Amino acid sequence: MIIVPVTRRFLKLFLVSSFFLLGLELATAEHAPPPATAASTYPAFDAHAEEHVTIAADPYNTKDKASCFRLDYLKLGFLPIRIIVTNDGDKPISLEQARINFITADGGKIAAAEPDDVERRATNLKNPSNGVRLPIPGLTGKPKSKDPKIEADFHEFEYQAIVVEPHTTRAGFLFYDIDGLNNPLKGAKLYLRRLQSADGKDLFYFEIPFDKYLAGSAETKKSN
Repeated sequence: MIIVPVTRRFLKLFLVSSFFLLGLELATAEHAPPPATAASTYPAFDAHAEEHVTIAADPYNTKDKASCFRLDYLKLGFLPIRIIVTNDGDKPISLEQARINFITADGGKIAAAEPDDVERRATNLKNPSNGVRLPIPGLTGKPKSKDPKIEADFHEFEYQAIVVEPHTTRAGFLFYDIDGLNNPLKGAKLYLRRLQSADGKDLFYFEIPFDKYLAGSAETKKSN
């Protein structure tokens, strides 16, 4: 997860990968998302010409787009967003310390979800008698068992590229809890900071307004 120093998150990913290699059988996703193209080809992006880096955000906010996943995250109140990072420079950039937050129209900050967050929500929806849906110690807490579909989706689709090599595009998904938000993309943005150059200096922050995506989607519907 690129919301805290990622070494901790990637240890979890390694353990999950090892678990899969031990023989866990999982249903495959309906179909893979389309191959990622340069970030500037998406409706919502922020380009830093001097730093030679462009980042796009592509929300999977429809049932058709989100059919690549094993679970209906939209129904659970989580929005998958594909992050596309294109490095057109001659040196690598690092996302090891990056923070990628969903900023709501009223300024609220939402960090990317962990698998446990989704599993807890799914568990509470299946068993409403458990009480409130917030993780209160002693009541809900962590889910009693891992959901193999959620674990598989995070393992397969979550953004994992700590380093983006020169003249390379890397892509992956982060999942954001938008439960209770009406029209969550309108007026919202994705805010990225603490991306670093090869010499360890922070790049200028990236800000990607989702209104660009909504406008692009509206134009697509008109043309069809």
